[in-house]
Order: sequence, then C-alpha cells, then structure tokens
Amino acid sequence: MATVKKIISAQNSLIKKVLLLKDKSRERRKTGLFVLEGKRELELAQKGDYILDTLLYCPELLSDFPIQDYLNQGHIQLAEVPKTVYEKLAYRGSTEGVMALVKAKEHHLDQIAFNNPNPLILIAEAPEKPGNIGALLRTADAAALDAVLIANPRTDLYNPNIIRSSVGCVFTNQIGMGTTTEIIEFLQKHNIKMYCAALTASKTYTSCDYKEATAIVVGTESIGLTPTWLEQSHQNIIIPMEGEIDSMNVSVSAAILIFEAKRQRGN
Repeated sequence: MATVKKIISAQNSLIKKVLLLKDKSRERRKTGLFVLEGKRELELAQKGDYILDTLLYCPELLSDFPIQDYLNQGHIQLAEVPKTVYEKLAYRGSTEGVMALVKAKEHHLDQIAFNNPNPLILIAEAPEKPGNIGALLRTADAAALDAVLIANPRTDLYNPNIIRSSVGCVFTNQIGMGTTTEIIEFLQKHNIKMYCAALTASKTYTSCDYKEATAIVVGTESIGLTPTWLEQSHQNIIIPMEGEIDSMNVSVSAAILIFEAKRQRGN
C-alpha cells in the first residue's frame, strides 16, 4: 500500500517540480511527465491507459473522490497539500482539489491502429494555438473519429492549455504525430483519401463522397495548408462563405467537414 506524503511548504521539491512541468515544455520532454488537473480529466486519462506517477490532493477542496483506491496502488506516489499550496499549483480558477503527474505517450504513427475498414480521421498541419488544438480534439471526440494526426507539430501536446481546452479529449482520441511527408506516406499505405480544406482548385465540400477511408485535412488560419498537401490531395474542398471574410476558425471548419462526412456515412 502506498503512503501519503504530507507537504506544508510551497518550497518543497515536489511542488517546485510540478510548477516547472506546468511552465516548461522542455522539462516535460526531459522527464516524460506532464501535469493533469481535475477529476474528469484524471478519469479520462486512466480510461485512456495513461500511467499516473504522482497524485496530489487537497482535503479541504476535495470531495467525493476515491483516494483509498489510489492508496492501494503501490506504484503511485501520493502527496497531501494544504489549500494555500494547492492554489499556487492550480491552473484552473475553479479547482477540484486533485491533480497528478502523468507519464506522456509517444504518439508514433506506427502505433495507430484502425478497427474500422473505412476510417475517418482528422489531420491538422502545424497547429500552433493551444485553444485551437483543444477544440479540434473535442470535435474529434464528439464525432468518434478513428484518429487525429498532427503534422509538423509546433506545440507540446501536453501543454496545460491544450489539456484544459480539450476538456480531457487529448486522452480520448487516438493521436499520431509526424512530418507532412511521414503522414502522407502513412495515408497512402492505408489507402486513405485526402480531402484538403483550401481556397483554390476546390470543390464545395458537400459535393464529395466521404464514405470510403477518408482524411479531412486542415491547415492554419493564417496560411492554410502547405503546397505539398494540396498537390497530394485526392480533392481540395471548400466551405462556401457568404460574408465579407474568406475563412473561419479552424476548429469550426473542421467540425463542418467532419460532420458532413458523418452524415454521409449515416452516423
């Protein structure tokens, strides 16, 4: 049975470690750990087979949480902290009194597996804003996509802003990462057609058939997709715009395209 370490000072080495992991992607890469906050996120991470390293909790803030279950798991370190210390660690304004250090996954493309013979996946090229990445992951979860692939990632997937904005969907999706070239080769190997959101050489998104193995590909809001994607695409697609601007938030665009594919598939 695990023992509980009681921490009273914000100067404790574990508290300093948590703060460093929250703020520094370099530290997350070096240690292979990231900070997870909240009951729902913790539950989703465990459901997604993430391994907990350390659990920190504040009895003054925590209610209806099975601490005893964690005491019975000897591989997890447990630390009890007072409210004053916990509030220095908490990322969210409305905190629930529990957070954890969790072991990150690798997200190699060769780990992606499809149970569906005609998978529907989302690809985002070089997404940078954590809020957009989180929103894309929420959309992917809502649509029960077979995978999300991130090409040329610019932001650490375990950035606290991504975890928060995804409301834990970073743990519910099958996620792979690689270069544009690697992901295109992966799609070709699995005979998955690429439908790339673009302003040029495009068909209206509702005029295409997404019933076969399909990848919906979106780029950044500022520059869109790089030429490599547009050249390799099975078909470039566009959402007709009737206002003064010619683009939408990338997560909104992705949702429209994904749910059109879902509609065609009858689910």
